[in-house]
Amino acid sequence: MAIISPFNALRPKKGTESKVASRPYDVLNSAEAKEEAKNNPQSFLHVTKSEIDLPDSIDIHTATVYEKAKANLQELIKDSTLFTEDKPCYYIYQLIMNGRSQTGLVCVSSVDDYFSDVIKKHEFTRPEKEQDRINHIRTTRAQTGNVFLAYRDVKEINDIINSWKKNNQPVYDFKADDGIQHTVWVINDDSTVHTITQIFAAKVPATYIADGHHRAASAAKVSQQLPDSEAAKYFLTTIFPASELAILDYNRVVKDLNGMDKEGLISALQDDFTITQSPVAVKPAQLHEFGMYLGGQWYILNSRKGTYTTDPIGVLDVTILSNNVLDKLLDIKDQRTDKRIDFVGGIRGLGELEKRVNNGEMKVAFSLYPVTIEQLFDIADSGNVMPPKSTWFEPKLRDGLLTHLI
Repeated sequence: MAIISPFNALRPKKGTESKVASRPYDVLNSAEAKEEAKNNPQSFLHVTKSEIDLPDSIDIHTATVYEKAKANLQELIKDSTLFTEDKPCYYIYQLIMNGRSQTGLVCVSSVDDYFSDVIKKHEFTRPEKEQDRINHIRTTRAQTGNVFLAYRDVKEINDIINSWKKNNQPVYDFKADDGIQHTVWVINDDSTVHTITQIFAAKVPATYIADGHHRAASAAKVSQQLPDSEAAKYFLTTIFPASELAILDYNRVVKDLNGMDKEGLISALQDDFTITQSPVAVKPAQLHEFGMYLGGQWYILNSRKGTYTTDPIGVLDVTILSNNVLDKLLDIKDQRTDKRIDFVGGIRGLGELEKRVNNGEMKVAFSLYPVTIEQLFDIADSGNVMPPKSTWFEPKLRDGLLTHLI
C-alpha cells in the first residue's frame, strides 16, 4: 500500500507566487529559461536552471552550476521570498487549462515504495539525466521538481479534497502567462492529515508515475547516498486520481523515407493499413487510427486486423507505428537514439507537424491517438515499459510553489 506523508513545504510569500512559479526545468532549454526569467529575480528558474545566471559558454553539468543553484535558493530564502511551513501539511493543487480542471494532492512519497514497485514505472531512464538531478538535489539539499503520480480513484480521498476546497480559502490563486490557472490550498488540520495518510495506506495499493521518471529515480538514488537524512527517504509528489487526468497525443516527424518516394511509402503501408486521403488535418478519433502528413496531403491510416498483438504493449498505437512503419519501412530501430526522428507533443497542435514538413526539415509526420490512463496502468502493472515518448501530460505543475527540503 502507498506510504505518503505531509511535509513542511518551502513556498513563496503571499503575493510573490506568480513571480516565483516557473515551468519545469526539463520543458525549456537554457536560452528559453534565460528569456523567461529576464527581469524577474524571483523566478524559480534561477534555481532549477541556474546556468542562466552564468556565462553562456558554461557546461550546464559542472559543479559551478549546481553551486549557483544552491546560492540562488538560499538568497530567495534570505530575502523572505520563500519561507518554510511551520508544521507538516498536505497541499491541494488545482490546475485549470482551457476550461478543464484537475486537482491533485501534494505530499511526499516513500522512497521505499519506489524501490519495492508500489510506485510503478512505465519508462526507462537515462543515466546522464538522472545524474544531473542527483547533483542538483545533493548540492541544493532540495527536491525542486515535482513528480506527477496517478492512482485509481478512491471516493473517500476525493470527498475530503473536494470538501476542503469548498470550505477553505486557497493560499495561492493566479493565472500564469500561458493562461493556466494555478490554485493551492494548505491542509493543516492534524485530524484531516492523519485521515488522508491512513486512507492511502489502506486503500491505495499502488501509485503510477505519469511524468517525472528521472526526478523520481534521482531522488531515490540520493536517499541511498544520504542514509542519515530522514527527509531524503521521501520525495516530492503530486498525486492525481485517474478520473482527473487527460493524456495528450505525442506525435512523430521523420526526416527521410529511407530511400522511398511518396508513392513507394504509400504502397508499402497498404500491407498493414487501409489508407484514405483527408481534406483536413487528421486528429485520430479512435485507437489504431493514425494521421499521416506527406507531400502536402493528409491521410488517414487504419490498422488492419491481425497486424498487431493485443498484449498491453503490442496494442498501443505507439507500438503499432513503431513496428509497422518506423522499424519495418523507415529503418528506425531505436527512437531514443536515431537522429532521423523527432517527437512533437500534442499541446503544439497539428499545425506544428505541417510546418515541420512544409519547411523541408522533415519528410513525413504521423499523428497518434493518445494513450489512455488505463493503458498506462495496465503496462505498469505488467512490469513492462512503453516505447519512448508515449505520453504527454498537460497542464504541467509549476516549480517553486512547493519545494521539499532534505
